[in-house]
Amino acid sequence: MSSSAAVAVQASEIHPAPASATIEIGGTAIRFCPDRTGFADAIVPRYAAFLNNQARPRYEFEVSLRTAAAPADAEPRLSRSGSIWSIERGDLQADWDVRSHRGHARQEFSAYSTDALLRIVHTLLLVEEGGFLLHASSVARNGRAFLFAGISGAGKTTISRLAPRGAILLSDEISYVRAGKNGYCAHGTPFTSFDLQPRAENISAPLGGVYLLEKGPENRIDAVDESTAARSLLRNVLFFTKDAGFVNHLFEAALEFVSRIPVRKLIFTPEERVWDMIR
Repeated sequence: MSSSAAVAVQASEIHPAPASATIEIGGTAIRFCPDRTGFADAIVPRYAAFLNNQARPRYEFEVSLRTAAAPADAEPRLSRSGSIWSIERGDLQADWDVRSHRGHARQEFSAYSTDALLRIVHTLLLVEEGGFLLHASSVARNGRAFLFAGISGAGKTTISRLAPRGAILLSDEISYVRAGKNGYCAHGTPFTSFDLQPRAENISAPLGGVYLLEKGPENRIDAVDESTAARSLLRNVLFFTKDAGFVNHLFEAALEFVSRIPVRKLIFTPEERVWDMIR
């Protein structure tokens, strides 16, 4: 071995190449290639069930990491110029090209910043395909998935925890709905409050229905007309851009969804027998 090759080997042993991490959610993989070591280790606790470094990535981000803490703005600013999307937030700046499927993110050494980027990219991808991320818990049972949407405090987490033995949690906060040739599927997601460790499993199931939650003195299911269903759905959809084209896509996706998937109001008390009505 030449002296120059020996020096290169020694340098690689002292400074190992940063490990990339591929996070696959809803069948869509996004690879992060950091400029420093430790990134993968930092996000493993949160995304362990969703890491799949063997998956072919839909997008690949070069990640420039910084250690200086910066406050996260309440809302990210999302904009588009041609095929380039850009995100601006105190702890995160990112750009990516929808034609090349490559991008660059500048963020803190934190899964919190990565989570924000993942949510935004997935919302845009899903809307183009007729799906969306929804403020809802979701549970798979007997081969079908059920979504439970509502405002904060409506009981999304409560009803998922009341699910009977054998039910599988897909999300207790943000549900992933994907449209396909054979209908809609709900997928497990790692998206939850940052004071909680994700409990959801990385599986999917055909969507059987959506329940709009309301706490009450009894367990009852009320019919909902398509217009009301669409408005309720749109109030709970995660969406970060005012781009006219994507807003139109979202409205069309919501109208198509409620024409094909049953949406009902579920008035319930926090007791396990409410699940006798969910089918």
